Amino acid sequence: MPNEGLKELYIDELKDLYNAENQLVKALPKLAKAASSEELREGFQEHLEQTKGHVQRLEQIFKSLGENPKGKKCLGMEGLVAEGAEVMDEDFEGAVMDAALIGAAQRVEHYEIAAYGTVSEFARILGESEHVSLLEETLEEEKETDEKLTDMAKEINSQANEEAEMSEGEESSEEEQATPDRRKKPGKRAA
Repeated sequence: MPNEGLKELYIDELKDLYNAENQLVKALPKLAKAASSEELREGFQEHLEQTKGHVQRLEQIFKSLGENPKGKKCLGMEGLVAEGAEVMDEDFEGAVMDAALIGAAQRVEHYEIAAYGTVSEFARILGESEHVSLLEETLEEEKETDEKLTDMAKEINSQANEEAEMSEGEESSEEEQATPDRRKKPGKRAA
């Protein structure tokens, strides 16, 4: 069978995605908890429910293939999740933390968009039209999530910039108060 190597690769990539999605099911609640924006928190919670659906679609594909979805660890997602955890360990606050969380989440979405695009094309070549429909449905949801994050980022990044400017202004004011002005006042002579 000429497609046997491609089918093996397809199954391997699906296993990788299955593990990636399950890693996200564990990571998304942590991102939601770290978010200060209600809109961002709700977005993470909504995507968690969507991700659970992605897992179910993959399980449906594995069932039709007669394959076990387990047995592969997605190192790419593991790295992206670790980067997200690093972001949460930073001492960012408010909109700055939210901006960092969005950046981490978009890296995840871009990874998934690439992965689902790849396996969808494999399914198409292999004649797995039902799989193509399921995979493309997930691919579209990942793209929509990325667009929502981009839209949120516009507002949150502006807020983060304002917060940073206010914080810098407060620090400058505190420094000025802490450092007495030793210059001579105009019109006064030194004794």
